[in-house]
Amino acid sequence: MEDYLSKYGVIIAMMIVYMAFSLWIGYYFKNKAQKGVSEYYVAKREIPGWVVSLAFYSTFISTNTYIGQAGAAFRFGLTWIWQAVVWTIFCIISWHVLGPRLRNQTARLGSVTLPDYFDFRYQSPLSKHIRVLAAVIIVFSTLWYMVAIAKGCAHLLDSILGIPYWAGAFAVIFLTALYTVWGGMYSVLWTDAMQGVIMFFVAILMAAVPFLYVGDIGAVFEAMRTTDHLTAAGKPIGGGLLEFGALVAPAYVLGIAASVGIKQVAEPRCLIRFYSIKDKAAMKTAMLWTPILMGISLICVFGIGAYVHAMVDAKEAAMLMKSTDKVIGFMLDKYDSTWLSGFCIVGLFAAGMSSLASVTLIVGTACIQDIRNIMGRPLAAGATIVWTKVAMVAYCVLVFLVTIRPPAGIVELTAFSGAIFGASYFPAVYGGLYWRWGTGHGAFYSMLAGLVSCIAWRYLIRFDVPGMRNIHEIFPSFVISIIIFVIVSKLTQKYAPSEERLNQVFENLDGEQAGTGQTPARPAG
Repeated sequence: MEDYLSKYGVIIAMMIVYMAFSLWIGYYFKNKAQKGVSEYYVAKREIPGWVVSLAFYSTFISTNTYIGQAGAAFRFGLTWIWQAVVWTIFCIISWHVLGPRLRNQTARLGSVTLPDYFDFRYQSPLSKHIRVLAAVIIVFSTLWYMVAIAKGCAHLLDSILGIPYWAGAFAVIFLTALYTVWGGMYSVLWTDAMQGVIMFFVAILMAAVPFLYVGDIGAVFEAMRTTDHLTAAGKPIGGGLLEFGALVAPAYVLGIAASVGIKQVAEPRCLIRFYSIKDKAAMKTAMLWTPILMGISLICVFGIGAYVHAMVDAKEAAMLMKSTDKVIGFMLDKYDSTWLSGFCIVGLFAAGMSSLASVTLIVGTACIQDIRNIMGRPLAAGATIVWTKVAMVAYCVLVFLVTIRPPAGIVELTAFSGAIFGASYFPAVYGGLYWRWGTGHGAFYSMLAGLVSCIAWRYLIRFDVPGMRNIHEIFPSFVISIIIFVIVSKLTQKYAPSEERLNQVFENLDGEQAGTGQTPARPAG
């Protein structure tokens, strides 16, 4: 025990300080969050732009990125960096195309969750069905994403500190759940902002580790160009680490990039950030800085695995090829700097916890506000908050149990989750924000078609039909859901919202946003 503390005491102390501060933030906002559903769910729409910007950045770039995606470059080379470009483009679309309108419309409608936005916006005979289906998709899809995050954090603790996999998974899941349950969206956003600052500098530092280890930038690239390491299939890599498309099909890279990047324009944990932003000025601040933070960090992170080849011998490379999720932990352990490893581990945990907190709250709100209160007699505000907390803890138990035996690697789990959200949610979100002619029937059936086609493509076509392996499920399912939304909406115009409701939703969308002091429209139903 003495030897263990001598070696890892500094790292453990840094993690304890970080965890204590995160829990303190959650406890600090505990009373404020209990005042009402709006406070607990969306922080009463009063959060500064810089906080929301950092929170959006930190919750999207999770441990899956810093461990799974960074490690995947060990197998696929610098071609993997092109994902950074795709993700940054999606970030720009999210903030400049969706953000201002979604903040405006949800404030007017009194929406506090994404499923209830579909209900209030489309105001159709299927509104309640849309809301429940949207919530069920959240519960289903989020499970795989949370498992991927917990898996990454657990591997990290195992690689660096020798903490058993199950214990690491338990710690990250339930410590995050604790401060999320205490402070709701207030604690989620403010801890995310703190975590975002840490993560930004960790991204830059981690990318520098291979170069610091070798001692020369040119030597790293020369080692990558002339490596004698083998691919996962046992073939020589040669200069493939530097050659575009040599180690991985560009179609596969684009598929993973699109299926994960699209989460920024379709996934509730990202879109709910727009609900909480304070006003138009705060929105403009966040619109500027979020893509900058995202782009710089992603370019740093996505090449790390490829650089690690310069640090390892052939035997170590063969081991890491079998499990690229372990590359980052191995890199930090080999560099053997207590302070650097400690700071990076804190940053990697910050990445995981920021995302876990967000999706844990989203699942809790979906289970109670959008399933329990719709299918049964609605609960009072206080009871809604209490049962939301219960739902969050119960879901975390499920996540922990699945994490013990995860069904796939970090990258594939994350991409599958993103594909479901992209195909199921995007047509209904974009149609609600921009297409007055969109109907609830179009939203419902496009959401259902996106979910079914995404699952069917993955389990019946992609891995069973020759030539389809690199065609990710996001592409066919996304196209199908868009087509269904347009066709069904055009055929069901008699169920479109009233002109009065449409005017209320779309009026002055380019002007000043609705402030928190405005009285929202009375929700449909």
